[in-house]
Amino acid sequence: MRYPRPTVVISRCIDFDSCRYNGQVIRASLREELEPFVDLLPICPELEIGLGVPRDPVRLVQEGRKQEVRLLQPSTGRDLTRAMSSFAKRFLDSLEEVDGFVLKSRSPSCAIGDAKRFHSDREDDGYDSGPGLFAAHVLDRFPDAAIEDEARLKDPRVRDRFLTRLFALAAFRQVTAEATLAALTEFHRANEPLLRACDETRLRRLDRLVADAPARVGPDHLRRYRSELAAALT
Repeated sequence: MRYPRPTVVISRCIDFDSCRYNGQVIRASLREELEPFVDLLPICPELEIGLGVPRDPVRLVQEGRKQEVRLLQPSTGRDLTRAMSSFAKRFLDSLEEVDGFVLKSRSPSCAIGDAKRFHSDREDDGYDSGPGLFAAHVLDRFPDAAIEDEARLKDPRVRDRFLTRLFALAAFRQVTAEATLAALTEFHRANEPLLRACDETRLRRLDRLVADAPARVGPDHLRRYRSELAAALT
């Protein structure tokens, strides 16, 4: 079986370009370590919605009974929520194949879980933590993808789990392309030891999906297998 190279969307400020709000770039070995083995697609959502470099900082504000999250630029009073959400939808819908995301930690746009969400637009107000606005769309649109930030990937255990999930999902793209029982069975047998080590309960579910698969495997069946595969490797 031919294994496709994983496609990874990565924050452009991570060793690609000096595009952070303060004109800096995040130096990391991550890019040069990944680049020989994956196809990287760098993106800076804040640049894409027209903010320059350097630029006044933006922040997330979560207030009101509905706890709606807005992306604001306090110095100018601009509400960038609609612009960022529209860009995120267009960009993510345009991706033909993507297996993972490496996003900037603590960013109000790209953080996957540690962005500050302030209770008001006052500078001294309290905050909770959550995903950045662009990252929230990523998590909703690609729930099965391998998604991490550059800070967490410094932990060898986190990196190992991320890479395992990333390459397994990329390999499964070939199964989806062939959509045959033979391809699904070959993939499942090759990955059975890994799945047994990760999650035996989900391995049994995957066993049943392979056992119940027809000779020509339909897209719904393949989606269910991929979802269980991703969950087993979480």
